[in-house]
Amino acid sequence: MYKYFFIFLFLANTINAQKSNEKNLVIITLDGMRWQEVFGGADSSLLFQKKYITKDSTAIVKKYWSVNAEQRRQMIFPFLWNTIAKQGQIYGNRYLGNDVNNKNPYWFSYPGYNEIFTGFPDTLVNSNDYKANPNENVLAFLNKQSAYKNKVAAFTNWDAFKRILNEQQSGFMVNDGMENIPEKYLKDNPALQALNQVQFNVPALWETDRMDGITYQISKEFIKANHPKIFYLSFGETDEWAHEGKYDYYLDAAHYCDDMIRDLWNYLQSDAFYKGNSTLLITTDHGRGRGDQWTSHNNKIPFSNEIWFAAMGPSIKSLGEINTKQQLYQAQLAQTIAAILGYNFTTNHPVESRIEELFK
Repeated sequence: MYKYFFIFLFLANTINAQKSNEKNLVIITLDGMRWQEVFGGADSSLLFQKKYITKDSTAIVKKYWSVNAEQRRQMIFPFLWNTIAKQGQIYGNRYLGNDVNNKNPYWFSYPGYNEIFTGFPDTLVNSNDYKANPNENVLAFLNKQSAYKNKVAAFTNWDAFKRILNEQQSGFMVNDGMENIPEKYLKDNPALQALNQVQFNVPALWETDRMDGITYQISKEFIKANHPKIFYLSFGETDEWAHEGKYDYYLDAAHYCDDMIRDLWNYLQSDAFYKGNSTLLITTDHGRGRGDQWTSHNNKIPFSNEIWFAAMGPSIKSLGEINTKQQLYQAQLAQTIAAILGYNFTTNHPVESRIEELFK
């Protein structure tokens, strides 16, 4: 009898160990989303300047303004602050001395995304027109692991991601910009078929970008139909509207992203495949200038290297808004992504260490 009891314990422990390794991860980026709005809400120096508001200014002020900074940030990001910050962790509040920065010297998109996913702030990656990225990214590394082989996918708004993530070399699907969804995923899926057509039937405000709402709905239907274990979703309208100097549209884009993230998380918690074993990581590729320089970002615009990130999941302790005075870097996120799933990201280029605080 004891023999069978110990066999039972062995099998139970083996099953539990296997189950604990069956982790899922969703990574979401909001392009060029400033930490100022994330932690302080609408910026009065911009919200009350007529040149940056193109909609009904009274309605926008009512929607996003309060004299209380904590209320203001919740007005833009209710899910981030009422759920993620309470159940997970959020970093980058420079008002509290919790600093997160780009480590690359350029402070714009391709170098920022390279840094997020490779952990290597390669100074050779110095243009948004840079060739297919020669640096292996952590998603490609994870796609090589047996638990995640062919279970990695990315849907992004901007048509540079095939190069940033080097789809051909990485071996997982990167659907970017105004691109058709591969035919094999459209078969027997009327919802994806319709969404694939819709993206070409609405005005393209930016030639290289798909609208965030469409990217999200495609992503959600893809996730429902295919259950990837690692999924990357990129939103871009925050950056586009900021470059155009439309602060009201920038705030709306951020608010809509928060609501889409809420909707996705609620879906994940309703699906037995994802419920209870999925982690959400949210960040941005770069910061922006302050004052009238908020519309731009690069190494000639001060403060454009100031970023933030948040995480929530079963292995992330509920520590909320981190107020520790410290300096963290974007380059640490790649190893952190691997560590969340139980791996050490090793490749043929240097990789920054993981963010230890997230695992304490």
